[in-house]
Amino acid sequence: MKQYLDFLKTVLEEGVLTEDRTGTGTISTFGQKMVFDLKEGLPVVTTKKIHLHSVIHELLWMFVLGSNDVSYLQENGVRIWNEWTDEKNTIGKGYGYQFRGWEGSNGERIDQVERLIHDLRNNPYSRRHIITAWNVAQLDDMRLPPCHMMTQWYVRNGELSCQLYQRSGDLFLGVPFNITFYAILTHMLAHVTGLGVGKLHHVIGDAHIYVNHLEQVQLQLTREPHPLPKLWLNPEVQHFDDFTYDDIRVLDYQHHPPIKGKVSV
Repeated sequence: MKQYLDFLKTVLEEGVLTEDRTGTGTISTFGQKMVFDLKEGLPVVTTKKIHLHSVIHELLWMFVLGSNDVSYLQENGVRIWNEWTDEKNTIGKGYGYQFRGWEGSNGERIDQVERLIHDLRNNPYSRRHIITAWNVAQLDDMRLPPCHMMTQWYVRNGELSCQLYQRSGDLFLGVPFNITFYAILTHMLAHVTGLGVGKLHHVIGDAHIYVNHLEQVQLQLTREPHPLPKLWLNPEVQHFDDFTYDDIRVLDYQHHPPIKGKVSV
């Protein structure tokens, strides 16, 4: 994960001290990008331990279940969304609600994932393979406007690549989750469409380090990365919606000790 460490260095060297919505303060840059070749291994940060249990359950919650109800996460010991729930224990009409049930102007619910899979199989070279969570008409109905807000999918030479656009990226806490999340999603979509995997292009608009994470980031930069782990998907799964937690395994994940950091809400 040298790309990630280089990204941290760039923000530290080129970033500007900036006020932010949370009142914490950030070192911020704009328009940064990382590229990961998924054939080289699963991109997971190794200079601290990433809670892969949470990454996989969040992925299943958003993209397979298409849920906005945080109960599923809580039942599986995942607490990362607890700060943004409403009185119904949902995140409003964010993320999974849009991915699997975008509301059209006529009230029709559109399953963007199902449509993407159909198009990847039947028109793989299209330039319109896009999923978005940025439903302008419903932003006020979301507890947190989507940070990882759009993906574009690209097929060449029998391989599926993903370009993720993230409007805002917390480089210490959030971005490591996002990298692995979308790498696994790319593998899952390639698996059910009979494709190999290509690259993950991760573009971030406001890429920032919170000022209360600077010591943690400096500690990470002193650590030598370990080799990347591998991803195993159950070969018996044929349909995207059939994926469960037990069908997704990260193998040989070597990592340095965890580093804690406070979430800015």
